[in-house]
Amino acid sequence: MPPLLSTALLLLGSNVLMTVAWYWHLRKPWPLLAAILISWGIAFFEYCLAVPANRIGYAGGVTGQQLKVMQEVITLAVFAVFSVVMLGEPLRWTYFAAMACLVAAVGFIFLPVD
Repeated sequence: MPPLLSTALLLLGSNVLMTVAWYWHLRKPWPLLAAILISWGIAFFEYCLAVPANRIGYAGGVTGQQLKVMQEVITLAVFAVFSVVMLGEPLRWTYFAAMACLVAAVGFIFLPVD
């Protein structure tokens, strides 16, 4: 599998876990300490995907800046689905405008500089 594809897939899995870790408890009456401890447990597995994703990408020729911009776009896409499905929040046009700006950032960050 090409490094860019495996990096993107690992970042996708990582972001799904991190979104769950950060936001799953918002609609549940869990005590704060329990929510923190459960979120840390989920975040451990997120790191198990994020660290290899970044190493594979970087070793495969993706710069640190490119990795960060990729991660941000994936984060917003994952959160868009999560906010609708799990939090019951509608997506507004401003969310899509922000996403378009980040997608443009991906385009710029991957432009050759030579």
